[in-house]
Amino acid sequence: MTDRENELAANLAKVRERIDAACAAAGRAREDVTLIVVTKTYPASDVRILSGLGVRHVAENKDQDAAPKAAECSDLPLSWHFVGQLQTNKVRSVVGYADVVQSVDRARLVTALSKEAVRAGREVGCLVQVALDAGSGERGERGGVAPGGVEELAGLIAGSPGLRIDGLMTVAPLSGEYEGRRRAAFGRLMDLSTDLRRDHPAATMVSAGMSADLEDAVAAGATHVRVGTAVLGVRARLG
Repeated sequence: MTDRENELAANLAKVRERIDAACAAAGRAREDVTLIVVTKTYPASDVRILSGLGVRHVAENKDQDAAPKAAECSDLPLSWHFVGQLQTNKVRSVVGYADVVQSVDRARLVTALSKEAVRAGREVGCLVQVALDAGSGERGERGGVAPGGVEELAGLIAGSPGLRIDGLMTVAPLSGEYEGRRRAAFGRLMDLSTDLRRDHPAATMVSAGMSADLEDAVAAGATHVRVGTAVLGVRARLG
């Protein structure tokens, strides 16, 4: 193995051990938590290594980096997640490779995603991004819809051709009532997930937690954790 393969294998093993321990501490089955490796800013060669190490879910946040990378790795058995704030002029490209868009936070984006999914003959999974730092009718500092807007947006997704409502996503807020209270923030997301599943029973996905706080997310009940730095480390970026 190359130095980079050894580095990624060691880092991945540590992250998997953290998830194992967090699941055990929470009394949860390990298979109930899926690791998504956030490969943004890292090259396709790293994605290929990760695939060889058993990673099946990867995430990107910028289409201009993600589209060529996904094309280069199209032979790999991967599910691609788009997690960044998405402009409507990038939707056609993103729908070409993303299996799940985790950052759906406004009606106009739902309309654009539906149009392009139908055009491409694809079904795209969607998560409503919840901004726990946003007041009613507002968007969050890093995107997302306020908790009060989740039900309406989820209903719009569910009724749109080519789209599937899969669940909810959040990023631990940097301000507001949940600042510095990650576990409480993720617990609030789980409450919203419970509400969502009353109308959309199949929308069971809860994406929360990153390198620094995956344990809090698992303890709260997250089904998917998004981990970048802890797996890929700090190294030269693309460009």
